[in-house]
Amino acid sequence: MIVLDHPQGSDGWLRARIGACTASRFSDARAKLTRASKNGNAGDPTGDAIKYAWLIAIETIAQEPLDDTFVTYAMRRGRDLEPQARRSYEVRTGAMIEEVSLILTDDGRFGYSSDGFRDDDGLIEIKCPLACDKLGAVWSNPDEAHLEYIDQINGGLWISGRKYCDLVVYCPWLAPVGKDLFVKRIHRNEEAIQALETDLVAFMRMVDGFLAVLRRPAKMSGRPKDESAAPAADDMAQLDIAPPPAQPIPAPAVGLVELPASIFN
Repeated sequence: MIVLDHPQGSDGWLRARIGACTASRFSDARAKLTRASKNGNAGDPTGDAIKYAWLIAIETIAQEPLDDTFVTYAMRRGRDLEPQARRSYEVRTGAMIEEVSLILTDDGRFGYSSDGFRDDDGLIEIKCPLACDKLGAVWSNPDEAHLEYIDQINGGLWISGRKYCDLVVYCPWLAPVGKDLFVKRIHRNEEAIQALETDLVAFMRMVDGFLAVLRRPAKMSGRPKDESAAPAADDMAQLDIAPPPAQPIPAPAVGLVELPASIFN
């Protein structure tokens, strides 16, 4: 386990995540088709999983952060409220939270951006949703409040090796009724974590397959470089380049014409 302290969203944090499958997208990575369709058979990766695998593969080669997820107002608001949520949690629970930024597996291929360590064996995961229906669902059905984030939470427990995670849902709008802070503890579930790990390892095999495609020597047309040096006509058509003629066209012969001497007199 590698623990880093780059502030979330900073350049150092973005670069530390290059080529890693991160917990906020574990649900995408392990998503599978539930039934056969034109996109594949039941059990095959979904389009979102394939798209994410290509992103990680190309990011690995580029060594640049390429995830262009648009930062919405709700996301910015969540980041701004996170310190306030952490302080409120500490005050009401009496716990002291150690702030950490990013936890990576030893090989650097999987990562979890943690909102903090609690004691020697706990994590906290802070959410500050803006959508009123989400906030209402938390308080109307608290037993299921964690399900939307369960892959991210189990991923954090898997990578950190910790025993529990407190889901912290914070919304100052609900302070007038005493519901600005919701806390639910999710204990480590080895069976669920093993299933998650199995799916993520399979996902990374797909990433490795895409990396092999990208690293394989090839011509501009995509054909293997060990093919005949002469380009095929369809290669040229794909590149919008006219194929060369089969044989050079000889220039017309120009003969010398002997003019009568009389024309110079």
